[in-house]
Amino acid sequence: MESDKRFDNASREFKLRRVIIKIGSSLLTNNGKGLDRTAIYEWAKQIASLHNQGMEVLLVSSGAVAEGVVRMGLDERPKKLKELQACAAIGQMGLIETWWSALIQSGVQSSQILLTHEDLSNRERYLNTASALMQLIDWRVLPVINENDTISMDAIKFGDNDTLGAMAAAMVKADLYIILTDQEGIFTDNPRNNPEAKLIHQERAMADYLFDIAGDGGKLGRGGMVTKVRAARLAAMGGCPTVVANGSIDNVITRVVSGEAVGTLLTTNQEDKIIAKKQWLAAHLRMAGTLMIDKGAVNAIVNRNKSLLPVGVVEIQGDFDKGDVVAIVDQDSGERVAVGQVNFAAAEAKRVARERTEDFDKILGETEERVVMVHRDDMAILSN
Repeated sequence: MESDKRFDNASREFKLRRVIIKIGSSLLTNNGKGLDRTAIYEWAKQIASLHNQGMEVLLVSSGAVAEGVVRMGLDERPKKLKELQACAAIGQMGLIETWWSALIQSGVQSSQILLTHEDLSNRERYLNTASALMQLIDWRVLPVINENDTISMDAIKFGDNDTLGAMAAAMVKADLYIILTDQEGIFTDNPRNNPEAKLIHQERAMADYLFDIAGDGGKLGRGGMVTKVRAARLAAMGGCPTVVANGSIDNVITRVVSGEAVGTLLTTNQEDKIIAKKQWLAAHLRMAGTLMIDKGAVNAIVNRNKSLLPVGVVEIQGDFDKGDVVAIVDQDSGERVAVGQVNFAAAEAKRVARERTEDFDKILGETEERVVMVHRDDMAILSN
């Protein structure tokens, strides 16, 4: 369960070109006392130093709702959705102005990116978002990303900016994801209650026991260590390691990037990338369409760990694009047996369904390299 290296504090070696940094509400707002501008300006100096050295940096900043709460003089974070949305609208003004002012002092131009879950679950909007982010990076403009809480509904919320940062890390193929929090990292137990708890310096992001020891979120944030573990697993899907560290440590960003053993490093490998992707697929809430499959295909993907071939697909439902996440349903029972990323748009899928791969050239009128409807590495099985 526990590797021998988890308590090692040896220096780390990173090959970094693109880094995403996420800073939580409890740090940014000084535990509810308004935006901590002194701290923000200090982080901005470190971020600007990396940027000016040629590194590509993206920032995920919480704090809009918490800043709105303070500006409105409220005693605690509201529970009603409309009040949360209003606080986000009020607080976002101060949050982005503060970051812009802090970064421009070091000659770094910045931009605001507000996202909802739909922006990253819909393939067309995902690609548009990725295109805009890459253009900003090409222009050497630092993106400041936050969830668009003003228009987000409960059903489409990311739930925390840790997850948003991980999704952005996968989108832009980041080399490192840094999550700054108010704790030193991930411990073997809650260090606030157990003085014997030890800091885990390094572990696989996919280590199962991490969920058992992760704690709950604070009064201003929606996060907690559980969301950071989940985010690290999501980042692992794109092959991106994650460091969870205390944002109050002097020069924490500079020290993490330089390889100093600050906080907890959650690593990934090729096997973990596949596992993380399957977990992400299994947790996907919004299906772009449905593939109805016959009993032979059910047996192949559920019991034999095979890819889904077009010949086993009997019906196509929905209007989806190549790469969208679709439900895979047993036609006999009506049970959803899997979800996966489809290799054909709906119109193409309808043409090749029930057909054998050797006939694709004739059907599609071109040389077709895609031979499976959904590859086993892009599929999560839900039924055994």
